[in-house]
Amino acid sequence: MISAQICRALILALGYLYPAYKCFKSVKGNKPETEQLRSWCQYWILVAFLTVLGAFTDAFFSWFPFYHEAKLSAFLYLWYPQTKGATFIYKAYVGPFLTEHESEIDRALFESRAKAVDAALSAQKTVASYLQTIVTQTAKYATTMVPPQHMSSNQDRNANN
Repeated sequence: MISAQICRALILALGYLYPAYKCFKSVKGNKPETEQLRSWCQYWILVAFLTVLGAFTDAFFSWFPFYHEAKLSAFLYLWYPQTKGATFIYKAYVGPFLTEHESEIDRALFESRAKAVDAALSAQKTVASYLQTIVTQTAKYATTMVPPQHMSSNQDRNANN
């Protein structure tokens, strides 16, 4: 049994860094192979799902024996060229699921984006109002700090003549 920290380090290295570099190498070519790029895209889609899923499952299942080793194995299975795991999992499960629910996902994303824009605009108005209040109060305070002048400059000149 490998320690959880070692497994996490291996997952980062073998599940993220190595595939990212291999993906870079695929894209770097003058004429990248479409099938190779498709395979890496499928891999990264699955990694995104695993990462989100892991945010929930790690808290509940990380104490299971060999949990971290199984997670590491899943990452290796997905990118290892001989298994073509990402292609198999994507074509058998994830692709059909996303295709079936694509319109619902698009609608949810559109609504979420609209709500985020509304929230950002509301926050912007609140911040602008707050800043306006602060500037006004600061200006009022600054004017109370300036000593009052009893005579204007014209009155000063007339008094000196």
